[in-house]
Amino acid sequence: MAPWNTTSLNRDWSFSQAASKYSSAEIKEEWHPCNIPTSVHVELKKLGKIPDPFKDLNEWEVQWIQESDWVFKTTFDVEEFRLKQDNVDLVFEGLDTYCDISLNGKVLFSVENMFLHLRVPCKEAIKSKGNQLELHFKSPWHEARLAEEQNGGPMPLWNGASNRLYSRKAQYGWGWDWGPVMMTVGPWKGIQLETYDARISDVRIDTTLSGDNYDQGSLQANIVVEGKQRNGYKVDIQLKDAAGKSVKSATDHLVAEPLRWDFGKNEIQGWYPRGYGAQPLYELEITLKSSEGHVFQTTTRRVAFRSAKVVQEPLADQEGTSFVFEINGIRVFCGGSNWIPADSFLTEIEPGRFRRWVDLLIKGNQNMLRVWGGGVYEDTELYDACDENGILVWQDFMFGCGLYPSYPHLNDSIKIEAEQAVTRLRDHPSVVIFAGNNEDYQVAESLGVMDYSDNSGDYMKSKFPARHIYEVLLPEVVDRLSTIFYHRSSPYGGKTSSDQTVGDIHQWNVWHGTQEPWTNWDKLAGRFVSEFGMQGYPDIRTVNEWTDDKSQLFPQSRVSVNHNKADGFERRLELYLMENFRHAFDIESYVYYTQIMQAECLASAYRLWRRNFKGRGKEYTSGALVWQINDCWPCVSWAIADYYLRPKPAFFTIARELKAYTVGITRKDVKKYTDKISSAFFEITQQLDLWSCNSTLEVVKAQVVLDSYNLSTGDKRSQAFDIELAANSSTEIWTGVCPGQATRTSDAQVPEPIVVQTRLYLSSEPEVVAARYSNWPEPFKYLTFSDPKLNAKVDGDKVTLTAEKPIKGIILDVKDGEECEWSDQAIDLFPGDEQVIVAKGLKGREVVARYLGDGSA
Repeated sequence: MAPWNTTSLNRDWSFSQAASKYSSAEIKEEWHPCNIPTSVHVELKKLGKIPDPFKDLNEWEVQWIQESDWVFKTTFDVEEFRLKQDNVDLVFEGLDTYCDISLNGKVLFSVENMFLHLRVPCKEAIKSKGNQLELHFKSPWHEARLAEEQNGGPMPLWNGASNRLYSRKAQYGWGWDWGPVMMTVGPWKGIQLETYDARISDVRIDTTLSGDNYDQGSLQANIVVEGKQRNGYKVDIQLKDAAGKSVKSATDHLVAEPLRWDFGKNEIQGWYPRGYGAQPLYELEITLKSSEGHVFQTTTRRVAFRSAKVVQEPLADQEGTSFVFEINGIRVFCGGSNWIPADSFLTEIEPGRFRRWVDLLIKGNQNMLRVWGGGVYEDTELYDACDENGILVWQDFMFGCGLYPSYPHLNDSIKIEAEQAVTRLRDHPSVVIFAGNNEDYQVAESLGVMDYSDNSGDYMKSKFPARHIYEVLLPEVVDRLSTIFYHRSSPYGGKTSSDQTVGDIHQWNVWHGTQEPWTNWDKLAGRFVSEFGMQGYPDIRTVNEWTDDKSQLFPQSRVSVNHNKADGFERRLELYLMENFRHAFDIESYVYYTQIMQAECLASAYRLWRRNFKGRGKEYTSGALVWQINDCWPCVSWAIADYYLRPKPAFFTIARELKAYTVGITRKDVKKYTDKISSAFFEITQQLDLWSCNSTLEVVKAQVVLDSYNLSTGDKRSQAFDIELAANSSTEIWTGVCPGQATRTSDAQVPEPIVVQTRLYLSSEPEVVAARYSNWPEPFKYLTFSDPKLNAKVDGDKVTLTAEKPIKGIILDVKDGEECEWSDQAIDLFPGDEQVIVAKGLKGREVVARYLGDGSA
């Protein structure tokens, strides 16, 4: 009996375009060397055969690739002794998407699902020398089109072409409102040859925490072995902590019997979301042996101990129910982002880039990431990084924005896909929810084909056939293979998917829909807002990346327009810009003003919705996930950091709103008429609400200072409040008239331009500003600014900012040379409250600043 062996087959490949049944054109084979994982676009670009698809209008020069067939081939040898093992398998981690697999001229398998991990037995076809492995990839466009023609025809959808609904291929490749049409082809993950007499084919590990303080727990492991010896396989199992110290072990445990370990108080440590505790990770080492003690294989699994659930229960004083994540008994406000694939070409995501994105989440004080349903089940590096850093993961299944078909052949593939996804992701403590799809119920509602009264379970012949997938197939798989919460869709809940009182919502009535002003975010709240957003241009350096033609560097150029895929984006951007700012149209100004607009808009949402997290039984809003953290190419989008991981100003304003301690202010005019019949006689007072949020688990004593400054007269006023901040909730502090604002008796009377700033000082650190926020009269376009006498003093990598008058929206940059990594941006500055910004890599260089009213427009 020989041990399990694996050999990578990722090197020494070649590829060529091939003849296709969909085209009568004669194709001359032209073979080029490559390694895998890769895709045709990537290789052709390396060879200089196509232009860079991300630049200029080149996206449209490469559309022929998706309508062509392609072949990848390699030759390899195998040691004779390995061929004598009971099993010889070719393992394909991912083939994109329609592929016939041949070995030595024999077709072994055909696949049509990009998301599947394939294990293909090949003992009958393999030999020791000169094995020829060939992968024939058929046109994804035409294969999806054919499936559509044969299985019911076009179905309604948002984004992309209708044939995508019939293809188990990453949906964003058909084009989205933030991404190009780039349908990749090729072996997008690795390939191995495995030989074995016995192997561990599955390990299911279920861990729990229990006890009043969640300081006890259990672990259960169920191990499945593939091999001829049906009985008698044994395993040695050892649980180790992060330092490699053994916590518990078992020897010669029979595989046929589940293993269960119970842990007493403090024997194991619980895993917590970022900001609520540590993230201890353990390693479970499993060695597979025969009944005689022969070792076949040793494998490891990383595990953690935590209890996670979604609480949906009645709320005090408001209708509906909560939608709050509770981890180890702690109810968590989830402030985070949506995630799309980090590249149009997935094989170009170099090792470490996922961790860099998670590092950005950490810098932004975020604690949840939603992996959106139009991309892929992501690389393990992303989930590992979330595990290690306490970032909760909301995981969609890969369906988005359409009425998907449902028929046996497709459903069989989807079931395997779901089983593999759940099995792969269930051990990650970060993964706390599976959602069936993205916005498919919204699509059905918009078409009038969603019948919530039909709970028959028989949906495949209905006008919304994919209900079978979301309400029958997927929940069965999730419940059978894991203990993770399943949610039918995102959004979902209540009378419709837009119900603000039940489940989660996608709040797009800012930007899309009714195009509300962002000051209405409080009225647009839901129990959990899993999508919302506002567009903003990326860094000017990123803008420069999408063209070498400097004549195209203006907002309305063909190239700039092609790098913003949102329908009606010019009307929407201008609507919000014109309503709020006086702005110019040169590219530098457009970058600045769209960024400041995005920063103001998104920070306001987090500020107002976090205020709604008022303690147990009053979790009126329990989460806000911005659309989106990242981009898949250089473009204008809703992302708060661009393709090159350059944070936009919105990233920093959101980070401030997700600190452990925050303060907030709202301002509104209150009009009271002198009697019930008059429309001409009234009084208008300007009312402020002041509150603070504390996400720690401790009650905190603090002082809040409220300063007001009249931009016209220079009049300053100040007051202070000694308060006690409730644990893990918001605390209302004060409601009153805006200091210095006179009561008005006519709409012709212009209110005084009073800026209000509040600062929070913890009693434990009374000299340190724990949080600050300044509230300005809006819209900003009505304000008249005078020179604030901004001073930016540079000392190495530090910039100290001071001013004589309030300043709105400072964005800093270096005057010359390489860019810096800034600790903060979109800064509001108040007299007497200096702020120190760290700029990693500044090294004493001169800094330039732009802000509202600085004259550059």
